[in-house]
Amino acid sequence: MTHPGQRWAIVVSRFNQRVTDRLLEGAVDTLIRHGVPADAVDVFWTPGAFEIPNMVHYLLNGNKKYAAIITLGAIVRGETPHFDFIAASTSSALADLNRHSNIPVIFGILTCDTMAQAEDRADGKAGNKGAEAALAAIEMADLHYRLKD
Repeated sequence: MTHPGQRWAIVVSRFNQRVTDRLLEGAVDTLIRHGVPADAVDVFWTPGAFEIPNMVHYLLNGNKKYAAIITLGAIVRGETPHFDFIAASTSSALADLNRHSNIPVIFGILTCDTMAQAEDRADGKAGNKGAEAALAAIEMADLHYRLKD
């Protein structure tokens, strides 16, 4: 359940944008379908997934308070170990931010072996993981809201 006056942040990677655009569409559509006004959603683009934790940290310490921060990205395995370093460091940093924050940080970053797998998870055979991240954000924000009273 969403509550009046709440603001929502989505931090999304521009890298692999043909996938992340669809994740973003799924997340925004889900928020709106659950009663969030479109103008209560702030979207912040980063160059890649590695930069997402920095933006989340900035938002957590900024003046605007969000009901939740949804992170979206697509890290696709290549021919070098680069994937392993980016996926591990990004997920670890976001887990740390989530653990130490009073605002839910939702992990909606795909870590896939192939671009086809990423596309399937963005709006294909495996649904839209951006929409699923938005649902998790709604549930966690509602839980936080209810515990404040």
